[in-house]
Amino acid sequence: MKTQARAVVIGGGVVGVSTLYHLAKKGWSDVVLIERKELTSGSTWHAAGLLPLFNLSYSVGQLHKYSVRFYEELQQETGMNVGFSKVSNIRLARTKDRWDEYMYYAGIAETIGVKVNLLTPEQVKEVWPLCETEGLLGAIQHPDDGYIQPADLTQALAKGARDLGATIYRNTTVTGIAQQDDGQWVVTTDKGDITAEHVISCTGNFARKTGEMVGINIPVIPVEHQYIVTEPHPAIQERRRQGLPEMGVLRESDSAWYMREEAGGLILGPYEVGAPVCYVDGPSDQSEYELFQEELDRLMPHIEAAIARVPAFGEVGIKKVYNGAIAYTPDGNPIVGPAPGLKNFWLNEGHSFGITAAGGAGWQLAEWIVDGEPTVDLMGVDPRRFGPYATEGYLIAKNEEAYANVFTMHYPDEERAAARPLKTTPVYDRLKALGGVFGSVYGWERANWFAPAGYAVPEEDLGVGADVITSHNHAPRTDDGRVVEKWSFRRSNYFEHVGDEVKNVTENVGVLDMSPFAKIEVSGPGARAWLETIFANAIPKKRGRITLAHILTPAGGVRAEFTIYEWAPGRFYMVSAGGLEAHDHDLLWRLLPQDGSVVLQPITQKCGVLVLAGPRSRDVLKKLTRTSLDNKDFPWLTAKPISVGVASAHALRVNFVGELGWELHHPIEMQAYIFDRLMEAGAEFGIRPFGIRAMVSMAVEKSYRNMGRELSIEYNAYESGLDRFIKPEKPFLGRDGLVSYRDAGLKWTFSTVEVRGNTEVDARGSEAIYNEAGDIVGRVTSGGFGWRVGKSLALAMLKPQHAALGTQLKVKILGTLYEAEVIGESPFDPDNNVLRA
Repeated sequence: MKTQARAVVIGGGVVGVSTLYHLAKKGWSDVVLIERKELTSGSTWHAAGLLPLFNLSYSVGQLHKYSVRFYEELQQETGMNVGFSKVSNIRLARTKDRWDEYMYYAGIAETIGVKVNLLTPEQVKEVWPLCETEGLLGAIQHPDDGYIQPADLTQALAKGARDLGATIYRNTTVTGIAQQDDGQWVVTTDKGDITAEHVISCTGNFARKTGEMVGINIPVIPVEHQYIVTEPHPAIQERRRQGLPEMGVLRESDSAWYMREEAGGLILGPYEVGAPVCYVDGPSDQSEYELFQEELDRLMPHIEAAIARVPAFGEVGIKKVYNGAIAYTPDGNPIVGPAPGLKNFWLNEGHSFGITAAGGAGWQLAEWIVDGEPTVDLMGVDPRRFGPYATEGYLIAKNEEAYANVFTMHYPDEERAAARPLKTTPVYDRLKALGGVFGSVYGWERANWFAPAGYAVPEEDLGVGADVITSHNHAPRTDDGRVVEKWSFRRSNYFEHVGDEVKNVTENVGVLDMSPFAKIEVSGPGARAWLETIFANAIPKKRGRITLAHILTPAGGVRAEFTIYEWAPGRFYMVSAGGLEAHDHDLLWRLLPQDGSVVLQPITQKCGVLVLAGPRSRDVLKKLTRTSLDNKDFPWLTAKPISVGVASAHALRVNFVGELGWELHHPIEMQAYIFDRLMEAGAEFGIRPFGIRAMVSMAVEKSYRNMGRELSIEYNAYESGLDRFIKPEKPFLGRDGLVSYRDAGLKWTFSTVEVRGNTEVDARGSEAIYNEAGDIVGRVTSGGFGWRVGKSLALAMLKPQHAALGTQLKVKILGTLYEAEVIGESPFDPDNNVLRA
């Protein structure tokens, strides 16, 4: 057995072997895979082998697209049959909301280059003659989709990896993993030790046990998934005798099941409510090719729905029921990337659709390990999207919820209820009493909007249009039984109420709780010099100035965005997006000098943030502080410590809504007091709380960028329009790549677009943008209705030749083309006169 390797992959399922293959393909031949039993003996062997291209995540969609193409190439490269049956995939729609979901997805598919066909019920019958089409509105079809034989695929990957120089050790158990002082990892096995620069965990059901070996919590717990294999059906056998093509993979999302042919019979795979987690403490050491006892009673509603749609399924006997573990995460997306807090330890775990994602995940992780960055923005699958709050109990609740919601409609404003409320600020109950309708980010409760007292959506309006299993379309009921929010891909019931919040902030004054902001203090004798070297913007020389600064990739893409304020000599207070706390703080930790000259102190939970915004915000705050708030004493983009009544705060004259105002960053234990004083002082000026959705609407009107949307590793910082935040005359991370890319010619231009003619729907992100000739020339990154300007707006990345002011375009929203025009940045208050008032 080898004692040294460049990288060690732990786990011999399809995900692990794909990771090994792609590392070798990148030129790292000195790589090793260790599998405790035989390859595929975990979850891979019992997987149904489906290859669904459909995914509403831009990141995961890219991974799936690569996999489906790559598996065919792999077969040609290795000469091994991977069992790829390209039979297409048909998703049925029975409700208008489901069709909206499919049309939203079709926009994502267009922008990433995945072909989608639209089928009428009659066309469904042609390609799936055993399917009854009554009640269908239509379907979408992926012609390049189908299924594959997981074991054959894994063996082909293994051969490809070995041919490239990689080594695979089967029946070898990892018993320990430890990092040495020099950064090298020692992987201890029952056959000896291997020292490696990198370790990649692809251990599936064993993920939490692997995490324990290195002292981290990997937020993965499997859930039981059952599927049924029937005896052969005469009609299917007859089709085969006639040489007719195999019917595609059929999915009735509204009844939460998939179906495909198998050996002349059928496979039915339901996703039921109530499927339990399993292997919470990990499988036993002897676990191999393991299944659980079937529980058909849980599946009966789905079985009955399947028989109604495909009567042939009920006409044959059951040959086998598989009930095996599938790894899950709280949001259903996999975990691909660096393990937080560990250097050169990588995770490729939590794959609920592992066969589909394995190729793409292995590809991008190899890019990340070898080249230092992936080429696809993987924010949606980054391990650091979860934090310490994702405890065992949280994972059990959320992973079971994620499984039950695989086929439910994924509304863009959906907020799932399990494990909530978890993290609340001191004013949570006050905001709830004022009508707050909450969402969750990084475990925190945040008010999305505020419902009027006693408001309720009429019960007759809550139906989705058909008697279907996956019919849930609204937020949890209030304590007194009311439904106050109905989810939709279109403008929903909260639309006008968000408009009222925007109007009040614009005309009077509003207060917003933004305490979930990620916050960290950077200090030490080397703090300023270090910050100058990692950020593209200059760090203000004068204390009290605020700056927005970005950490870039080697190619000049945007890794992270921080607001920076030196709140005490040599002590820098840095704020970033709440949902990116683990990501952003881990990134800083990885860049930290090793000489001890810089100290990082995360303080998110110690500091609350209340945003006071609107033309009367100065009038409110001056009643509570002796600090002069006049422009000459307290100009825009400055900050200083102030008293708020008897409480203390750092007031930052900045916000994400584009109005006169301050962010009050304060000790969290003083928040309730400060909120109450603001509400009392603001009563005469019409103060009201406002929520995240009003903030987002106002941010779009200001063309403000968001991480993971307008700001991404896939776009050069100049393409994202960050010119004024870049100081190329100084050295910083990614400077050379940034400038070289710019000099070679930018491929995208950040633009603001006005959409016209859309009276009930707005762009939300990932919609395709066309020129007058019908060519795709860009994609929407964010969108919404701008209440202050009275226009539907979209932020977009456009090809430069189509980004000039006045360019006429078309935006496809839920399948309909709308006229659009490129307009100037910041359609509301473009000169920032309101902010400077």
